[in-house]
Amino acid sequence: MNPDGPWPSRANDPPPPSTFQRPAVRTDDVEPRLPPKDWPHAPVHRLADNAIYFVTAGTLLKQHFFNTPEKRDVLERQVLTLAKESGWQLEAWAVLANHYHIVARGHPHSINFGEFLHRLHGASARELNRLDGVSGRRVWYNFRDTKLTHQFSYLARLNYVHQNAVKHGLVAVASQYPWCSASWFERVASAAQVKTIYGFKIDRVKVDDDY
Repeated sequence: MNPDGPWPSRANDPPPPSTFQRPAVRTDDVEPRLPPKDWPHAPVHRLADNAIYFVTAGTLLKQHFFNTPEKRDVLERQVLTLAKESGWQLEAWAVLANHYHIVARGHPHSINFGEFLHRLHGASARELNRLDGVSGRRVWYNFRDTKLTHQFSYLARLNYVHQNAVKHGLVAVASQYPWCSASWFERVASAAQVKTIYGFKIDRVKVDDDY
């Protein structure tokens, strides 16, 4: 958890935390084109009849295409926005320079999960290529999805995604990383939920995450 306590509640759709480090000079201001950071509802943290998927998606040749705060902003906001538009409830997410993870829960009105990922990869690739001034470049290589049907696997993967930036050595505490669900989770979940999820060991979670 955040050593200073969970982040305070924010009204409406909050902007990114003020701790984001911005370049001194920006050649292209992407902020006006970004959708608002549309936080999902509070996490459920239990299995139900609706399908829940754990997804890992990596860039072509593991290239660090999303290598600036602005580009990670773009990808994270598209993940949040398109998940909501597609009827998928995000329960954990982590966006890094060359891959992302999500845990998403479907509902009766959700679109096909593969179609949601197709839209996400297409939209994020087009925006990234526009920012980099290239055309037709392939960004995403592949993705792996796992349908979660056991409570232990579900809760362990929630924690795996929350802690992914720590696993990769990017931060010491998960909630310090701006482009993941940890700070949101600590803010909206109960203290008991946070303690339970963060108590699950992630060293036994087998994920092809060599990035």
